[in-house]
Amino acid sequence: MAELTLSEQDIVNAICMEQSRKHNILPEEVEVELMYDDDEGFSAQLEFHSQMVVLGSFEMIQAIRFYIEEVLQEDPYAAGIKLLLDREEGIIASIQ
Repeated sequence: MAELTLSEQDIVNAICMEQSRKHNILPEEVEVELMYDDDEGFSAQLEFHSQMVVLGSFEMIQAIRFYIEEVLQEDPYAAGIKLLLDREEGIIASIQ
């Protein structure tokens, strides 16, 4: 797989898609806020059907792997995924 960067919106979309499959809801029903904390690292706060869920970086990367397989039609486990904080772009994912 060629090197690729996923935008913050792509990461949000990946999480919405993966959670919709997991909870049998529409992707549009999932609200996502990506966060970064110096002590805790990367996380995502989700809300759907009046339920709040917090995903850590591991779960975020699993959602990105789901996105790679479903949308990009690539082997999700052949890629190295790293979450990064970019001053201009926000939270992005580097895929190599």
